[in-house]
Amino acid sequence: MKKVNIGVVGCGNISAIYFQNLTALFPNTAVYACADLREEAAAEAAKKWNIPHIMTLDEMLACDEITIILNITTPQTHYSICKKALEAGKHVYVEKPLSLTFEEGAELTALAKKNKLFLGGAPDTFMGAGIQTSRKLIDDGFIGEPIGATAFMMCHGHESWHPSPAFYYQKGGGPLFDMGPYYITALINLLGGVKEVSGMTAKSFAQRVITSRPKFGEIIDVEVDTHVNALMRFESGAVGNLITSFDIWASTLPRIEVYGTKGTLLVPDPNAFGGPVLLATQNSREFKEIPFTHAYSGNSRGIGLADMAKCIETGERPKADADQICHVLEIMTAVQKSNDAGKSYLMQTSYQPAKPMETDIVEGMI
Repeated sequence: MKKVNIGVVGCGNISAIYFQNLTALFPNTAVYACADLREEAAAEAAKKWNIPHIMTLDEMLACDEITIILNITTPQTHYSICKKALEAGKHVYVEKPLSLTFEEGAELTALAKKNKLFLGGAPDTFMGAGIQTSRKLIDDGFIGEPIGATAFMMCHGHESWHPSPAFYYQKGGGPLFDMGPYYITALINLLGGVKEVSGMTAKSFAQRVITSRPKFGEIIDVEVDTHVNALMRFESGAVGNLITSFDIWASTLPRIEVYGTKGTLLVPDPNAFGGPVLLATQNSREFKEIPFTHAYSGNSRGIGLADMAKCIETGERPKADADQICHVLEIMTAVQKSNDAGKSYLMQTSYQPAKPMETDIVEGMI
């Protein structure tokens, strides 16, 4: 299998799992170079993961050996780096969210299509065993016709564990932009695209105190709303509720439940690749765990990029493509727009999920 060379921009907290999987798990990817504004971070990554080159972004964009740019910088720079890479003729895979505004995301999507390049991005957890098994159960009719869903992401923020949590409370952060992509991406892969969004949001704490190291005791000014309620009407007619919050000390609410005319499906945490899939039906109302029908139950971040690398060779549609990540971005921005306007938001983009993962592949294949 031909390896596709990748240039990684950003060597921060999330980079380790990408380096690990792109260098060892997926046979069609190779990390050719890495870059970071902190030269020591790039040097440490190159040494640890045997990356042959340390480059600047401009050097990567001028390098003919690099096919895909992996942009895992903070959200504030996603748009500018993605645009620069697409203009340089590189395929791009970006961490979530695609950008800070829907207008910027739509511009990047149009630019990629104009230049006949792939643009895709995180999260790719929906490609894992948990969500793919859930999708197969829905597609195969085990819960009948889907009529609704609920999804909850409840915690008290990242200042207790993240080494540098301030950006989670700046524009582009908050529970919706940080964690919402996992939940929304799972929902649209299970239920299809969204056509209407209503939102109500709040900010419960004006400041946060960091209790993690090395910035213990520092004060964070909160710029974004941190308790977000969203109501989504899917193109299929199903209605979904989503709450994401950094203001909750404890909760017993489920991650995701999908309700159908013949049963209910408990979908595992969409921030992970595995987790239990539980099904109850009209004939047996006790929830029973369903064995996985698909591979990739471990932390397989980067599988979306590996799938993109495969699609560069085959011409197929990547599963975590621009249409998906732009639709997710519009849904998230629609929540705040609806809150500010006091009325529901009608979506401009539409979305059809890519075909599901194959059931006969093993880990290490795409």
